[in-house]
Amino acid sequence: MDKPNTQTKLDSDTIKIIEAKHHDPFSILGHHTIEGKEIIKVFLPFAETVRLGKNGDEFTRIPNTDMFICDASDKDLDEHYQIHWIDEDGDEHLHYDPYHFGSVLSAYDQHLFGEGNHWHIYQKLGAHKHTIDGVEGIYFAVWAPNAERASVIGDFNRWDGRCHSMRSLGGSGIWEIFIPGLDFGCLYKFELLNRHSGEILVKADPYGQCFEFRPQTAAIVCEENHYPWQDNDWMEQRAQQNWLHEPMSIYEVHLGSWKRDAQGNFMNYRVLAKELVDYVKQTGFTHIELLPITEHPLDASWGYQTTGYFAPTSRFGTPDDFRYFVDLCHLNNIGVILDWVPAHFPKDEFALARFDGTPLYEHEDPRKGEHRDWGTLIYNYSRNEVKNFLISSAFFWLEEYHLDGLRVDAVASMLYLDYSREDDDWIPNMYGGNENLEAIDFLRHLNAVTHEQHPGTAIMAEESTSWPQVTRPTWTGGLGFSMKWNMGWMHDILSYMQENPIHRRYHHDQLTFGMLYAFSENFILPFSHDEVVHGKNAMLNKMPGDEWQRFANLRLLYTMMFTYPGKKLLFMGCEFGQGTEWNFNHPLDWYTLDYPNHQGLQTLVSDLNKLYTSNPALYQHDFESGGFEWIDCHDVNQSIISYRRKAGEDEELIVILNFTPVPRENYRIGVPKEGSYVEIFNSDSSFYSGSNSGNGQAQSEPIPWMNLNHSITVTLPPLAGIIFKL
Repeated sequence: MDKPNTQTKLDSDTIKIIEAKHHDPFSILGHHTIEGKEIIKVFLPFAETVRLGKNGDEFTRIPNTDMFICDASDKDLDEHYQIHWIDEDGDEHLHYDPYHFGSVLSAYDQHLFGEGNHWHIYQKLGAHKHTIDGVEGIYFAVWAPNAERASVIGDFNRWDGRCHSMRSLGGSGIWEIFIPGLDFGCLYKFELLNRHSGEILVKADPYGQCFEFRPQTAAIVCEENHYPWQDNDWMEQRAQQNWLHEPMSIYEVHLGSWKRDAQGNFMNYRVLAKELVDYVKQTGFTHIELLPITEHPLDASWGYQTTGYFAPTSRFGTPDDFRYFVDLCHLNNIGVILDWVPAHFPKDEFALARFDGTPLYEHEDPRKGEHRDWGTLIYNYSRNEVKNFLISSAFFWLEEYHLDGLRVDAVASMLYLDYSREDDDWIPNMYGGNENLEAIDFLRHLNAVTHEQHPGTAIMAEESTSWPQVTRPTWTGGLGFSMKWNMGWMHDILSYMQENPIHRRYHHDQLTFGMLYAFSENFILPFSHDEVVHGKNAMLNKMPGDEWQRFANLRLLYTMMFTYPGKKLLFMGCEFGQGTEWNFNHPLDWYTLDYPNHQGLQTLVSDLNKLYTSNPALYQHDFESGGFEWIDCHDVNQSIISYRRKAGEDEELIVILNFTPVPRENYRIGVPKEGSYVEIFNSDSSFYSGSNSGNGQAQSEPIPWMNLNHSITVTLPPLAGIIFKL
């Protein structure tokens, strides 16, 4: 057999392969016809000897290189061939040649991704088990349009970027390679060569679905979703349900600090599921909202500086462990919402920042591409592939993990070009305004397609400004969110409650102002993690007075929250009166439940949840003015407000709230109908460690009062809320 001429000077393509600078190694490596001969070229940096198959012809090494050549003119290579090689340590390897396989990603997939409409691109990019012509392996693909060369590196090739250079798919900016013989569990990253600077970048997979335990950052090829879901009934019911008119009481949780095990380590998703489900059922919440469990490198970011938009963090277990968590919640009629962060991402070198050596995911101009306050980068919402990345992430969590909704973090920072910026540090839009038009289009598109494709799920906005129509349909000019956090109400009511009761009469408008805009949006009333950190104090310690008054004030505040229009959200620990600020490094102070005041507060929240979920008057018209009516909002001198919550003729509750420590005897209040009114809830009850001042029931009198034809006289307990029902 004639041997190839190896004495000739190396051509430029071969040099590029050797130097790992070739944009299309498939055109050089593998099986090709050269000058009428069938030639196989392989590049194996650690090989000593190479053969075609285990017992086939030996390859010839090009002198002073790791390039090997074999003349295969007389070989039948219709089928994929194997390469057998022995490395420098004497270990044998036998695998199919990855450079003998054609392109995998279709032109249609590339087209959809390029126009920003490939909602399931997470099924294509990243790393996936794949079979070609009966040969199994892992298919890798990454978007890096400005790289000169892209490679897969991992524990299967000594993390050497020369070994598995990828194929460029041209204008799409996508690189791909199918590596036969690999299986689930291998570790990998992408190595990219910047075409301008020659810098070599080692990057985690943006579409990775499982990662190593921090601080390690490699992705793990994980199995496709074959989890045996048991929540079909929940999913079918959710698709038919109208959440607008259903109760929603959300328990906001940071999994890393809700509880820890006996050694102080993180608990597994499965263990957390059992304990959290039992606790949430006991306390009566309808939903759990998780601070971001999307993979992130830094515990102190609480998950809000995300690097893995398609991966539940490995801190608490595997992807299937998290599926079990969601499944068990659904089997117990508890919804699961995820905090999701499309507003910004961290500057970590291993992640998205300057991904291919250029500003790719972020905007190039720091006046649009960098958050000065947070030290993070802002997505370039004008780029279709970036918008596709984010929308695909939203679809991923709703589909692959059956999540019931996403709470979109920091929406205000997305909407305004001058958000938290100096006057000379932002660029106006094309009309001269401060609105981020690209981000607005992205949010509308996100909400339109998720609501269309996943009915029954909710997309919620943390939006702290007066931007109009956040929760109104996109076709009317709105942003299309399902709900919005009511930050104005939260700030007003907390400011009011921190006043000494003797001064509250001068701040009465903070109690009532929120009703002027309460139905302009679909609001959630949030007492979130943000209110109990950074020196803001725990909820209990925001309240004025001695210990008894602080607990009474907090019981009163929660009574108002659960009877006021809007869905509810309470951060973990607030339900039992955590006495210290939240610390992400430590579990909650569960020991405080040994004390009656804390037990009483927890019981009160549990009873309020049961009252809320069992009385349509408290939830059916949360977003409509017909569900609320003031009885009296003008009793400024006594700091008392009263209102009706309604869900029809026979579904009505009377709520009276006394914001001073002074009991009020024979307090007359108007009622809509004649009859006997029973006190169904009293936050001053001894069950809640209150003073047990109350009423039982009150018979109406035909005395017109407060524009109503009948009235009752009641005793108002100090710093307490009471609820009556006909």
